Amino acid sequence: MSTTVKYHHGNFPPEKLDWQQLITLIGSANAAVARYDGLLAAIPNASVLMSPLTTQEAVLSSRIEGTQATMGEVLEYEAKGDPGDPTTPKEADIWEVLNYRKAMRAAESMLHELPLSQRVIREAHKVLLAGVRGQGKSPGEYRRIPNWIGPHGCTIEEARYVPIGADKLPEAMSTWERYIHTPAPDRLVQLGIIHAEFEALHPFLDGNGRLGRMLIPLFMNQTGVIQRPLFYISAYLEANRDTYYDKLLAVSRDDDWTGWCVFFLTAVQQQAEENLKKAGAILELYNQMKTHFVHLTRSQYAIHALDWIFERPIFKSSDFINSSSIPKPTAQRILNVLKASDLLKTVTESSGSRPAVLAYPALLNVAEGRAAF
Repeated sequence: MSTTVKYHHGNFPPEKLDWQQLITLIGSANAAVARYDGLLAAIPNASVLMSPLTTQEAVLSSRIEGTQATMGEVLEYEAKGDPGDPTTPKEADIWEVLNYRKAMRAAESMLHELPLSQRVIREAHKVLLAGVRGQGKSPGEYRRIPNWIGPHGCTIEEARYVPIGADKLPEAMSTWERYIHTPAPDRLVQLGIIHAEFEALHPFLDGNGRLGRMLIPLFMNQTGVIQRPLFYISAYLEANRDTYYDKLLAVSRDDDWTGWCVFFLTAVQQQAEENLKKAGAILELYNQMKTHFVHLTRSQYAIHALDWIFERPIFKSSDFINSSSIPKPTAQRILNVLKASDLLKTVTESSGSRPAVLAYPALLNVAEGRAAF
């Protein structure tokens, strides 16, 4: 007897949910998100200060799909500059992470002019797969052939899950898009359903999981749940990967939309609390360092230097000197002072014409949630 689960034709959107089971979770998840959003609104230059968390989200979302790169490796690679196409498996992983971040930024930019839609998703997909392992899998185009999920090399008969047929995909994606813009009793429940349906449809040959997770902050921002699309959920999903996949599978196998929504609301609540903790720690560090940088450097450019380093917590010394818009002698002096005070750590020593690579461990450790640097 086959255990392959097939797409749930006719069961999207779900006709009914067990709202009694969800109501408490809805309240606590929305309250946690509101607390996080309130702090986010108080952070000056939030996209700059939260930049390490944005990179960490790209790392963790990509790790769910099998990449092995760490945040430190990604930022160090980026700091050293583009050496050309990736030549090792590690570099290929890093490129996938960097593409995730680029795709997210591209989608954010498009949403200034467009609603969240198939067009935005397809354009983001092009960016996500550009120059990486999935570049031969029709970037920006819905699949025209069957795909399935299961052990590597398995046949469709041996698959764990078979998404909707390619011939029915355009109509199904249109239904999905309409649901995004349909009024709903609760936006977080609606978002959970949107995410699950996107994963169930699996509209692309590659990149579906990462795109589905990008949808989460984009939808939250567009519907006013959060003021900026800076919500990081992949840590919970990566830590609970097996349950994540099982709950998604149960939607198609058992029509268990409520069970999926319970999992999703729990993920949102716990990640909102963790995001609040990290955002608060970043803001506290930033406020402390504003005074400390001024005291140490005695420069009118102290805060400008701090902002630059917060956005690029691993960087080449030459990039700071040449592109921070600080006079070069002053920029070099500031770097010397910060290194002498152990605020900056040397990752790679300078050698010949090659500049040193420096890191700001205090910020990186907040993003990692542990003393990783």
